[in-house]
Amino acid sequence: MLVILGMVTFLDRINISVAGSSIMHDLDLSPAQWGWVQSAFILSYGLMQIPMGALGDRYGHRSILAAIVLWWSAFTAFTGMAGGLLSLLVIRFMFGIGEAGSSPCSTGVISRWFKKDEVGKAQGYVWAASRMGGALTPFVVIPVMMWVGWRAAFYLLGALGVVWAAAWWLYYRDNREMRDVKVIRDGREQGADRPDGADKPGHHPALSWASLLSNRQFWLLCGMYFFYAFGSWFFFSWFPTFMELGRGFEKSELTYAVAVPFLMSMAGNITGGYLTDRLSRKYGIRTGRKALGSTSLAVSAVCMFLAAFIPGKMAVFVFLSLCFGIFDLMLPSAWALCIDLGKQYAGTLSGAMNTAGNIGGFCCGILFGQLVQQSGNYNLPLYMIAAMLVVSAVLFAFINPERPLVKSSR
Repeated sequence: MLVILGMVTFLDRINISVAGSSIMHDLDLSPAQWGWVQSAFILSYGLMQIPMGALGDRYGHRSILAAIVLWWSAFTAFTGMAGGLLSLLVIRFMFGIGEAGSSPCSTGVISRWFKKDEVGKAQGYVWAASRMGGALTPFVVIPVMMWVGWRAAFYLLGALGVVWAAAWWLYYRDNREMRDVKVIRDGREQGADRPDGADKPGHHPALSWASLLSNRQFWLLCGMYFFYAFGSWFFFSWFPTFMELGRGFEKSELTYAVAVPFLMSMAGNITGGYLTDRLSRKYGIRTGRKALGSTSLAVSAVCMFLAAFIPGKMAVFVFLSLCFGIFDLMLPSAWALCIDLGKQYAGTLSGAMNTAGNIGGFCCGILFGQLVQQSGNYNLPLYMIAAMLVVSAVLFAFINPERPLVKSSR
């Protein structure tokens, strides 16, 4: 169910980027205005990460995930009704409020139901599925756009979320007592050595935000993800428009030009999930999380630089595909860190990390549009993104996953 959710989340998120040039043309939007449309979603998505993660941790992920998927599916459909800049800004802002709960609540589910030495792999599959959703988007959106227009694509994708929410509500249960299965965590049955019901939602002691905000590792984690998101949000927002308007790809070529980098990212997430768990078991989580994360980010920065520096359609396609695949090797490690450091508050901590990332994505969306508007050069923002990935790699190296941010009640 989480794998399917990852696909639906990114189908709904990337569709507006694939349809970007058509929407800009029909609604008469400039590149700078389009940057604000992209960032309206990122702003609300970032602001609501912590509240949504905390809601899932406290009240359970069954009801919270079902409700938020219904919410964002409605606003996915409403996007097809937008008549201008103002309505599009409001709709995308409201859409982001719902999507904000997807990743932190998924992390909370993983922390509850998976073994400690399998959380990286689980995160890898969920994030790989999101990239598969991004790869499928042009194959879904472009044919629908060419047949009946871009608005119909949003109506179609909005309906998918409604189906998922209904299935999740019927299938998922928040704790072991509600599902007749054994859950093993840390080599023993969950709850065997702590008070009855301690794994239920609503039974955790309150999180001390004062101690969290004074912790150096918390800020390193958030800073690392802030600068990483400059790269990831380029692919989620400006990438299809960049390939079409910046490097001359035809609409018919965009299906593969957009899909292949997302497929590379999918492979990177699955590989990264296996690698972080395997390296952590063999060498410890400091190597399994830090070495893999920092190296991936540094190499991806080189690929992003080369994509900007070397002209031509094939060169940018190759280097951006490599960049997306390589820097997402680190993504399962980053989200597994939230479980290593946050323990029973993994949803809340992952929400905080993703909030920082979305602030970075918001800045990227705005700055990308402004740089293109002022310079007329679509390559210039890629140099900025490459520099941000280098900073992220450095910060990742200073995080110590062996020092949890909170005391565990487990």
